[in-house]
Amino acid sequence: MIGTAIALIIMFAAAVPIGFALGMAPLVALEAQRIPLIVVAQAALESLDSFTLLAIPFYVMAGRIMLAGGMASRLVGLAAALVGWVRGGLGAAGVLTAMFFATISGSSSATAAAIGSILVPEMTKRNYPKPYAAAIVAASGEIGVIIPPSIPMVIYAVTVSESIGSLFLAGILPGLLIGFSLMGLIIVQSSMREYGDPTRFAPREIARDVVAATKRAALSLLMPIIVLGGIYGGIFTATEAAVVAAVYALILGLFIYKELKWRDLPDILAGSAKTSAIVLIIVAFASVFAYVLTTYQAPQAVAAWLTAVTASPLIFLLLVNGFLFIVGMFMETLAAIIILAPVLAPAAIAFGIDPIHFGTIVVVNLAVGMVTPPVGVNLFVACSISKLRMEQLMPPLLPFLATLILCLLIITYVPALSLALVR
Repeated sequence: MIGTAIALIIMFAAAVPIGFALGMAPLVALEAQRIPLIVVAQAALESLDSFTLLAIPFYVMAGRIMLAGGMASRLVGLAAALVGWVRGGLGAAGVLTAMFFATISGSSSATAAAIGSILVPEMTKRNYPKPYAAAIVAASGEIGVIIPPSIPMVIYAVTVSESIGSLFLAGILPGLLIGFSLMGLIIVQSSMREYGDPTRFAPREIARDVVAATKRAALSLLMPIIVLGGIYGGIFTATEAAVVAAVYALILGLFIYKELKWRDLPDILAGSAKTSAIVLIIVAFASVFAYVLTTYQAPQAVAAWLTAVTASPLIFLLLVNGFLFIVGMFMETLAAIIILAPVLAPAAIAFGIDPIHFGTIVVVNLAVGMVTPPVGVNLFVACSISKLRMEQLMPPLLPFLATLILCLLIITYVPALSLALVR
């Protein structure tokens, strides 16, 4: 087992793609145990033989269609009308847009890319420093995997055999907490530093703008209502909901908004297939790694060690959060979930922690990792959009990271926040 860990670290250091590293590293342990290597293929294929995983390519495609079909720009317009009248309102509108977009895309990087391509150029025109605008994009992108639907929650549910619908419900209030906390931080910072244009409170103008923007975005706002309402109304499953989301976005973009052209579809489909393939390769080979952990009885060993270290669920959650935070800095989120969830979830249950609450903690914690160097995917998205280097982005990002960590602790130690809607 130690050899497997060393092999994995070496391959990460050598920049081997994470999916292949996760598939190759377990070969050491399998050979040591004289387990036939055909197990690698079997474990990988069995992990993908899941109806639930069919949701992933369709959520990815729905997000891409939204961006190309004009829905994202309409959501930005609505968010700007709602909060744009306060100092820092455009930055806060970016976070609010991320909350809207999160109800459809299920992806952090897709959310960051959707709002960043619109928000960063507009914010720089309005007297916001470009690194600050990029930091908002990186931080608010995290909401994309917390407010349902969420691809990491789908993976977690499949990995530990929990209800996807319950996990989706559990993410709603934590996602709102994070979103409104980031908006509050932006408004305070912008007021202190005089970011953005001077504002004027004119209720009639604000109401007129909100009504007009709501009319433009109304059909886009119907999408999460149809998807989530269909899931919880028992009309279709979470997987079928992903198909409904993609088809609805396609109809809006092609026939109603008419901003999506038929010639755009090959690029959208190819991009969706590429992203989905990357995700599913990671899922397949991370499952091989998880098989090795199970063979070596790692879940039982971790649970025994943690119960020996502490009998307090509060200390256990603190230890797990610290561990996951470090893991999230260096490992891709989906791979971390597949490898660690089967190890940590049984230990959490042994401490009397609700499995749905624990799943929410895991997803939120690893989502923070998407905003932390050296491998935070949202940082790369924000840097790519803004044409900035990572070191330029980090100083304005630190207050956002602190806010995200504070929200994580609240979510961890206030279970009702995750479980209120589930119950």
